Amino acid sequence: MKYINILAAAFVLPLSLASLNVAATDMPTAKEKLVIQVSDADTGKWNLALNNAKNVQQAYGADKVAIEIVTYGPGIGMLKLDSVVANRIDESKKAGIEIVACQNTMKNMKLTADDMLPNTSYVPSGVVELMKKQKEGSEYIRP
Repeated sequence: MKYINILAAAFVLPLSLASLNVAATDMPTAKEKLVIQVSDADTGKWNLALNNAKNVQQAYGADKVAIEIVTYGPGIGMLKLDSVVANRIDESKKAGIEIVACQNTMKNMKLTADDMLPNTSYVPSGVVELMKKQKEGSEYIRP
């Protein structure tokens, strides 16, 4: 009897594991997450951050990656009305990339929403936003 139970387990266990593998492949994969810091008043770095975001979307597929660019300090110029990358910001947002401005920086620089590009999103603190995103599992880069 013991031999029959062992023999049955030898056939049933692989079948059970196989059915688990099939179910696992049917499950949607988790989205990759990326947060990019922009804190320099350097248009080259602004373009690099936008290029990085676009390249990651192309590598993974836009629907498989969540990307947020966090601007603060001198980097907030990236989102001001006179930004030299304004067209690229608009394109990136249309592609699903979240780009946010730090309200602490805006307050310190005496900026208002009227000084910023239309449809700018805001976070209370850029540094805290970076910490929060990393805690939630986002990969972090700073070009």
